[in-house]
Amino acid sequence: MIQIGGQSYAFDDPLVIAALAGGAVVLLILVLLILALRAAARSARMAEPLAQQMAWLGQNVQQLAQGQDQLRGGLQTVSDSQTSAQTRILQTVEMRMNAVQQQMQDRLADNAMRQARALAEMQERMKESLHGSSKQTTQSLTQLQERLAAIDKAQDNITKLSGDVLSLQDILSNKQRRGMFGEIQLTDIVYKALPADAYALQHTLSNGRRADCLIHLPNPPGPIVIDAKFPLEDFEALARAETREDADRLLRNFGNAVRVHIKAIAERYIIDGETADGALMFVPSEAIYAELHARLPQVVRDGFAARVWIVSPTTCMATLNTMRAILKDARMREQAGAIRKMLTQLHRDVELVLERAGKLETHFDQARRDVEGITVAAERAGKRAAKLDNFDFEELDQDEGPQIVRLTPDAKS
Repeated sequence: MIQIGGQSYAFDDPLVIAALAGGAVVLLILVLLILALRAAARSARMAEPLAQQMAWLGQNVQQLAQGQDQLRGGLQTVSDSQTSAQTRILQTVEMRMNAVQQQMQDRLADNAMRQARALAEMQERMKESLHGSSKQTTQSLTQLQERLAAIDKAQDNITKLSGDVLSLQDILSNKQRRGMFGEIQLTDIVYKALPADAYALQHTLSNGRRADCLIHLPNPPGPIVIDAKFPLEDFEALARAETREDADRLLRNFGNAVRVHIKAIAERYIIDGETADGALMFVPSEAIYAELHARLPQVVRDGFAARVWIVSPTTCMATLNTMRAILKDARMREQAGAIRKMLTQLHRDVELVLERAGKLETHFDQARRDVEGITVAAERAGKRAAKLDNFDFEELDQDEGPQIVRLTPDAKS
């Protein structure tokens, strides 16, 4: 039994059964509705990723369409570029072909002109060659005539030279003339080697002998004599010897003649207290000098023992150069006193310069201090002028300058 509102209803009552059936239906509907709502929510949640994927696929499809459009535009651009490039290439090829054709034409024309010029030049050279050949032939004939004239002149010179050789032979065959020839050669050598005041020619000694040349050397060794005479006859006889026995005999004769001449020089031109303790024998022939040293060394040693030294033109020049150095050294020693005196005067002059330089430095120092004082005074005057230029009554210090009456009244008064 069910009591509702004070009334009792039995379970087997049709109304109760109908009410229960209706309630069950309503409950079933509610349950189905709840299940349907849950299924719809679950379907919605499952469809949301699908919708997102569909949207992404739509975007990709749109981008793919845009890419196809861009690709289509790029292909069109490439096609247009290729077409324009082919057109430019064809134009360039055509221009180059035209240029090559023009160059070929220009080269053909240039070659033709060159060949024409070459032919003209060849003709001109042939003309000049023919003209030059004739001119050279004329010049050759002229030069041949000049050479023939020169040969004639040389023949005359040879004839004259032969006469001079004969005269030289006459000079050498005469002892006096031969001595003059040696003196002339010695004079030339001495003139080139020594100053004019260092020697005397044909100087007469205290014993009355006349020396060919006297060199004024200082003591020691003192003045030295050079004799220019030499024995030539014995040497010429030695040169003409035909047999060995004649050569040995004439060689001894030549050595004896040289010894006699060495002895004469030692006796005549070596004077104690007047000349040096030696003399020079000038031989104006390198051949005789070489013969003496090569085949007669004992004669040379005898000359050394007699203090007579044999010299040739070459060795005489070397000896005179040595004497020149001795003369220079002697003159330097003579001037040493004057040089020392001049050095003393120079030292005094340097001391005076240093003293005056010290006084001048003192004057410069005083002038510098005066300039510094002027500079300081000028700076002080400049500062005061700047203060006067920026003068302000409000900032005027009471301790500086006189009291100034203000033009504006004081606030307290």
